[in-house]
Amino acid sequence: MFSEEIKQYNWGDITRRIASKTAADVEIALSKKQCNIDDFMALISPAAKPYLETMAQLSRRYTQERFGKVISMYIPLYITNSCTNHCVYCGFNHNNPIPRTILNSSEIEQECQAIKRLAPFENLLIVTGENPRDAGVEYIERALQTARPHFSNLSIEVMPLKSEDYYRLTQSGLNGVVCFQETYNRDRYKVYHPRGMKSNYEWRLNGYDRMGAAGVHKIGMGVLIGLEDWRTDVTFMAMHMQYLRRHYWQTRFSVNFPRLRPSAGGFQPNVIMDDRELAQLTFAFRIFDHDVDISVSTREAPHFRDNIATLGATSMSAGSKTEPGGYYTYPQALEQFSVSDERTPLEVEAAIKRAGYEVVWKDWDKIFD
Repeated sequence: MFSEEIKQYNWGDITRRIASKTAADVEIALSKKQCNIDDFMALISPAAKPYLETMAQLSRRYTQERFGKVISMYIPLYITNSCTNHCVYCGFNHNNPIPRTILNSSEIEQECQAIKRLAPFENLLIVTGENPRDAGVEYIERALQTARPHFSNLSIEVMPLKSEDYYRLTQSGLNGVVCFQETYNRDRYKVYHPRGMKSNYEWRLNGYDRMGAAGVHKIGMGVLIGLEDWRTDVTFMAMHMQYLRRHYWQTRFSVNFPRLRPSAGGFQPNVIMDDRELAQLTFAFRIFDHDVDISVSTREAPHFRDNIATLGATSMSAGSKTEPGGYYTYPQALEQFSVSDERTPLEVEAAIKRAGYEVVWKDWDKIFD
C-alpha cells in the first residue's frame, strides 16, 4: 500500500528541495526526454517561471504526439448531496443547513435524458456525497445500471470503497474512478476533515490501491489547490502516480488540479494559485508524464480553458451542474461549488474547434467491457 511507501518522504524536506531548484536544474529537466521526480520538482519550482513559454511548447508537442489535436468531453451528474463528512471547504458539509437530496432511479433517468439533450455526451461522471448508509454501494450500482444505456463510458466520484465493491461496480458498467486525496499533508489533513469517514487519511490514500487491485480501467487523481503548499502537494501526487503505474500498469491515469471555488460555509483558501502557476503545473505534468490524461473542469474561466486546450489538457467538462438533479429534477438546488465557465457544451465545442482542435464525445465503447 502507498501509505507505507509515503513514510519515506517528509513534507518539509520536499518543500525545501523544490525551493532550492535553480535555473540550471530547470534547463536539465527540459533537455530530457523522460523526467524523474527531481526534474518535476524543478519544473514546478519558482525557478521555472522564466521558462514558461518553452515549457508550453514542449507540453503542446508531447500532447499532440500522444493524443493528437483532440479534447475529450465529459459531464458530471450529481445524484446526491447527502454527506456524513465535515469537510470545512465543501458546500455539502454535514453541518451546512441545506436541503439534502438523494435522487431515485426515475430521477436519475430523467437527468440522463436531459444531459443527452444538451449535447452528444458519452462520458458521464457520477458524483455523490459520502453517505454509506443511505447512498452506499447498492445505490451507486443502481445509478450505474440506470445510466449505462445512455452512455458508453461511466466514471464515479464517490466515497472510497473496498476492492471487492469496486470490482462489483465494474460488473455494472463502471469504467473509471475519480478520487481527490485533497492534500497529502498528513499532519494537516485532519484540520480540513475533522469528522466523518473522510477523516481517515490512510483509508482514502490506499483507496487507489484498491481500485487498481479491482481492475478499474481508469483512475483519476487530484489535490485541492488552496489547502496547503500546492508545489509540495502535487509532488506527492506525482510520486503516488508513479507508484501506481509500477503496480497497476494496465490501468490508465488522469489528473486534475482543482482550485478552490466559493461554496456554502465561506472557507477561504490558504494558498492562492494564479493562472500562470496553474499553466506551469499543467505543462510540468505533461513533460513529466506524456501519457497521463489532464482534465480541466468548469471551475476554471473560459479564457483559461480555451488556451490550455491547445497546450496540454486532453479532457474537459462542459455545461456542468454541481447540484443534485441540476439538469432537470431540481435545477435550483444548492451547488457543491460555483462553476466559472457557464458556456453551453456546444459553445465550448465551438471554441475548441476555432483553435484547430477536434472534440471527442466518445472514447470508449461498451464492446470493450
